[in-house]
Amino acid sequence: MQREIDLAAFRSSINRRTFLGRAAYGLGGLALAGLLNPGPAQAAESPAPGGRWTGVIHPPHFPIRAKRIIHLYMAGGPSHLESLDYKPRLQELHGKPFPESFTKGQQLAQLQGAQLKAFGPFAKFQRWGKSGQEISELFPHIGGIADELCIVRSLHTEQINHDPAHAFMNAGSQIKGRPSMGSWLLYGLGAETANLPGFVVLTSAGKSGLQPVSARQWSSGFLPTRFEGIQFQSKGDAVHYVGNPEGVCQSTQRQVVEEINRLNGMLAEERIDPEIQTRITQFEMAFQMQSSVPELTDFTQEPQHILDLYGVKHPGDGSFASNCLMARRLAERGTRFIQVYHRAWDHHGNIANDMPVSARDVDQASAALVKDLKQRGLLDDTLVLWGGEFGRTPMGQGSGRDHHIQAFSVWMAGGGVKGGLTFGQTDELGYRFVDDAEKMHVHDLHATMMYLCGIDHLRLTHRFQGRDFRLTDVAGEIRHGIVA
Repeated sequence: MQREIDLAAFRSSINRRTFLGRAAYGLGGLALAGLLNPGPAQAAESPAPGGRWTGVIHPPHFPIRAKRIIHLYMAGGPSHLESLDYKPRLQELHGKPFPESFTKGQQLAQLQGAQLKAFGPFAKFQRWGKSGQEISELFPHIGGIADELCIVRSLHTEQINHDPAHAFMNAGSQIKGRPSMGSWLLYGLGAETANLPGFVVLTSAGKSGLQPVSARQWSSGFLPTRFEGIQFQSKGDAVHYVGNPEGVCQSTQRQVVEEINRLNGMLAEERIDPEIQTRITQFEMAFQMQSSVPELTDFTQEPQHILDLYGVKHPGDGSFASNCLMARRLAERGTRFIQVYHRAWDHHGNIANDMPVSARDVDQASAALVKDLKQRGLLDDTLVLWGGEFGRTPMGQGSGRDHHIQAFSVWMAGGGVKGGLTFGQTDELGYRFVDDAEKMHVHDLHATMMYLCGIDHLRLTHRFQGRDFRLTDVAGEIRHGIVA
């Protein structure tokens, strides 16, 4: 049983119940009802025919360039100085005191109060493609697609420790309970499929630099839980208990789902609650996934040259390469937002030995994903984002680098961004973004990504605790310079 979720009616019903059923609580109850009143600006949520959520934005605010996003998340913070931002002057100062003029009054992580010395990049850079973009030799496959890439060198953030920095990159805030970017996108644009989740997360781990990533990073926060990211397992069954128990046939399972949905529908007739609709649609999706997930994870359908392109040796082995191929399969089946975390970049020490290993883990598959999407005609409307939660200091921390928030680099491809473009710059030592029209805060990145998806970040809001919230909080500017 499907019925339209009208958020205004939901809050109105709360107001009535608060007054009639809980009047004994007095003025406190009335005050709560007033806080929950959304006012005329709140958009009503759209119906979900057949279980497919169709979003709250009708029509899109802007032309949709990117129908879906694949976020290749380098968890731990890869060094921009050995990947995408070449600084020969830093090499010249290697081992010498780092100029105090750069760091005075600045927030550092574990280097706060320490004697700071310049740490030159250990990796060589070269120019790649017709565009001549400078990319580290640690990433030869990514260098090979340089003309597809928009490299952003002026990115900066606000949170200097991993978990809050992950939260800021994902949700635009370090405060727990805020919806992630994938949840906002699914809430706004809706899903393209009812057989698979609209927001899927995959994880893999390297041999060093491991950084834990909590499930709150793909939380739907105060949005209904139907917009939460669903973590697929990288090894074994992608979804636990996706098959029927022994002795339970498909028709019996169908009857069970229909009866549960009927009971939930009866409850929905009594009260307007988005979580009841979530239970109905998620039970239905779970039933559909019993057929769609086995087909999704059956890599025997992939020809050998595609497996070789990604560097997949054993499909479903939990590797980053296998997860990238899974991301492409999810994208072509209608999943709106896909995150592929690789936990391998927290290089406080031994960076010269460990970072090349991490780079080899992701280089081939990252480039292969872009190539594969392009050859299938999917890159034009799929935005690929590659990068971490912050960068690394140009000052040494023993044999490694500390956390750094004043500058880091990411690259994007497809989905309406300009290829062969380097956007923004840092100072001569890679310490801080240059404060000009090409600087990019994380809020600006989010605003621009939403724009590419046809969404005005200022207008996609959700009222919670008396305030209209959005992904970019009270900031964010679209960087039109990277838009094709």
